[in-house]
Amino acid sequence: MKRVFLSLLTVGTLMSTATAAMANDVCMPGPELRASLIDWYGEEPVAAPNKAQQQIWASPRTGTWTKVHFDANGVACVLAQGDDWLVGAAREALLASLAD
Repeated sequence: MKRVFLSLLTVGTLMSTATAAMANDVCMPGPELRASLIDWYGEEPVAAPNKAQQQIWASPRTGTWTKVHFDANGVACVLAQGDDWLVGAAREALLASLAD
């Protein structure tokens, strides 16, 4: 019984954290990704890109957020995405992750 409880607890913990920052390995031309974030999710940049060319996009309307990397060749890749952007601690932690 103890093993079953620990297994369920572990699975539950992994599932709850996986949706918050799970990347989809999506890469495409930067303008196409920007248009998708704006049109599909209503997201907009919440900070300028950092030195590593990473940027957070978010939507206060839907609560979604996306962390994007823009490379020198004009390709953009989704590094992480999630929900609950309006939750203060998560928002601050994401913005802090962009600090160099």
